[in-house]
Amino acid sequence: MAQCSRRNFLKAGFAAGVLAGTGGLPLRAARGSATDWVTLGKSGVKVTRLALGTGTFSGRVQRDLGQDGFTRLVRYAYDHGVRFYETSETYGEMHQMLGVALKGIPRDSYRLMSKLTTREGVDPRAKIDELRKAANTDYFDIMLMHYQHVATWPTDTVRWQDGILEAKDKKIVAGYGASVHGLPALRQFPGNQWLEIAMIRMNHKGTKMDGEDYNTGGPGNVNEVVAHTKQVHSQGMGVISMKLVGEGAFTTREDRQAAMKFAFQNAGVDSVTVGYKNTAEIDEAIANVNLALA
Repeated sequence: MAQCSRRNFLKAGFAAGVLAGTGGLPLRAARGSATDWVTLGKSGVKVTRLALGTGTFSGRVQRDLGQDGFTRLVRYAYDHGVRFYETSETYGEMHQMLGVALKGIPRDSYRLMSKLTTREGVDPRAKIDELRKAANTDYFDIMLMHYQHVATWPTDTVRWQDGILEAKDKKIVAGYGASVHGLPALRQFPGNQWLEIAMIRMNHKGTKMDGEDYNTGGPGNVNEVVAHTKQVHSQGMGVISMKLVGEGAFTTREDRQAAMKFAFQNAGVDSVTVGYKNTAEIDEAIANVNLALA
């Protein structure tokens, strides 16, 4: 993408962010349900509040279901109103498995999000095309730069940012953003004019959440994560959260309910993604989100 085009785009994003910030976006979720369609900020992309994730332990849990079992899970979620599906190039075969599971379903009736790593020596355009082919889709509704974990990511990934903008120009990506690991990287999200969508880990206990060390084994800094989440939301970014069950650490339904309530009512996120291994977990997640929004 030409540099002048990039500058114009960022200027437009800055204006949108200012307008969104002065609009005083509410931090508490409006009454609604898990299957409501909500808009992810200035991206304009509409998704269901609850997503089906495919990355439990890097997708191992979902892969272990086999294609038939996974397809049944995806179709069950779809039939029960969960129309937002997320995956990543780091989740093994999950692009291909999602492509098979969603085959024959009208493409405009669901949303598909992928995440790509921002490695050196990889052509962003070729990588996006590779992932599209793997998922058997003409376009991604959302493309995120995955696992941004250092404070210098905004300058380190300019080539990838431009590649995603080019894909958007070609209508093979609709909305875009980044997922974050670690406070040094998260601190660069507020005020960033490229980001439309932020994917931020969130729960009430700080389990698998962001700390000073992106790979920390201890709890994250819940207060700081929530403060940054509210800030980017007020600037017009859409916010999707993960780790709502602490990557399986929350073994009681009370904790899982508390995590959903915290994400929507305290942090004010737009949408959440959870990985499932059976239909009962989908039913519970829908009920937990509905309770959080009640």
